[in-house]
Amino acid sequence: MIEVICGGMFAGKSEMLIHRLKRAAYAKKSIVAFKPAIDNRYSISDIASHSGMTIKCIAVGNASEILKHITNEQVVGIDEAQFFDGAIVEIVEILQRRSIDVYIAGLDLDSMGNPFGSMPHLLSIADKVTKISAVCVQCGEDATRSQRLVKTTDQVLVGATDSYEARCFSCWYPQ
Repeated sequence: MIEVICGGMFAGKSEMLIHRLKRAAYAKKSIVAFKPAIDNRYSISDIASHSGMTIKCIAVGNASEILKHITNEQVVGIDEAQFFDGAIVEIVEILQRRSIDVYIAGLDLDSMGNPFGSMPHLLSIADKVTKISAVCVQCGEDATRSQRLVKTTDQVLVGATDSYEARCFSCWYPQ
């Protein structure tokens, strides 16, 4: 089973992923979690939500490294999947063929409103997609977009409230 949890910044994707993994551990399933090494905002060795929830993880430089750390786990969690290279799709399919449940969290859209990295492909192979929204900081409506506050043309800018705000489509503008 593959579940992809997606949405904009501050929607609670990592928090939902952590919840799924802790629930699996409570059910006595063996789990392992991963995140890209580029995501060092709160911790190197934990997946951390903006609200402070954490779970231990392995930070990897690329998607192919994930398989090196799989022994006989029943559940795998992957956070910030949009930052992984295209090999993440094949890795997830390999895990699925091994009857490992995979929970994936990531941004479906970048700050320009374009599909982000391999997320469109992961969404298409998922057995379940959970799309969640934040609260728009401008008007209070459901926020599905990530408003970048920092001027740069790079697609990838790892940041939190210092660099992004949650916005609804009406209050969001690409820059």
